[in-house]
Amino acid sequence: MNIHEFQAKQLFAKFNVPVPRGRKTDVVDEAKAIADELAAPITVVKAQIHAGGRGKAGGVKLAKSRDQVEPLAREILGKTLVTPQTGPQGKVVKKLLIEEGVSIGHEFYLSLVVDRASASIAVVASREGGMEIEEVAAHHPEKIIKVFIDPTIGYQPFHGRRVAFALGLPKDTVNAFMKLLGSLYALFTAKDASLVEINPLVLTTDQKFIALDAKMNFDDNGLFRQDDVRAFRDLDEEEPLEIKASEHNLNYVKLDGTIGCMVNGAGLAMATMDVVKLAGGAPANFLDVGGGATKDTVKEAFGILMADPNVKGVFVNIFGGIVRCERIAGGIIDATREVNLRVPLVVRLDGTNADEGKKMLGSSGLNLEVAGTMWEGAQRIVSLSGGAAR
Repeated sequence: MNIHEFQAKQLFAKFNVPVPRGRKTDVVDEAKAIADELAAPITVVKAQIHAGGRGKAGGVKLAKSRDQVEPLAREILGKTLVTPQTGPQGKVVKKLLIEEGVSIGHEFYLSLVVDRASASIAVVASREGGMEIEEVAAHHPEKIIKVFIDPTIGYQPFHGRRVAFALGLPKDTVNAFMKLLGSLYALFTAKDASLVEINPLVLTTDQKFIALDAKMNFDDNGLFRQDDVRAFRDLDEEEPLEIKASEHNLNYVKLDGTIGCMVNGAGLAMATMDVVKLAGGAPANFLDVGGGATKDTVKEAFGILMADPNVKGVFVNIFGGIVRCERIAGGIIDATREVNLRVPLVVRLDGTNADEGKKMLGSSGLNLEVAGTMWEGAQRIVSLSGGAAR
């Protein structure tokens, strides 16, 4: 789950990570009032969407007087921002963060992320803050600092000193940085985060650290115990079909292709998308009905697939381990009779009671095809949907 910058900064403040003064608004007329409250020499108007790269897309503006705040808010609010992380369709700005400007001495990059390879929490830092860290890592990997924290031991002062010295911080700021990093680690672990990122972390001209930007992602599996984080969920930032799928415990991610893929298991989902691509098609989604799929689950999944106008064909690829294939077949038959299935359908069943399931599909009288293998099914659905047949 992702949250907005202003929400991340609220959590930062609770854990004593310094942030600029500011407030969120979704009304242009309120922007000037917030600027008056802040009474800062420079005010920043920032678009709040779940995507990075806002500044380059025109979503972050500096107001050198309070009179400039309202026109800038009017310019950004309601604008569609297109950044490398939004896709070509962009995202409409529905919220703004009005914030005081700070006197920047130097900009750093600082993040904490789960590192699965080392089974630890990685602190990633760089003196090249304010830039795209991916570009820095690609062209100047020597400028990226990594320090790994064993979660069974937790954050220790030597972790902070190691990062501070590697960043070349002024001697009289090292203790403040160690305290900040410790607070950030406490926030990361207490809230079940998968990523905490500050870019840039600013050292002001009077030698104080401030998180000028803030980004947080959370492990969905830990949200059940994070009431305050769940309350931050913004449905305006989510794909409507993904919201509907989550209501039925389906894992669905909308993609840009034309082949609807219904599978059980994340690994099989990835393999199915790969094989569709190899056959010359492009997946329209990632839809995992889970290992305990039922007839009702399959019917809901079909409804979601058919709600996407880009879908030109559906490939059902099920391996019956825990789930029984004849139950999936029954769900497919019921769903195709109830849902307006306007596109070709190819089904591949394997595993528990697969033969029984295939017989049910074959004798259903429905306009569908049963494939013997995953590769055969992928080739067939791509061909039937007008893709590059092989």
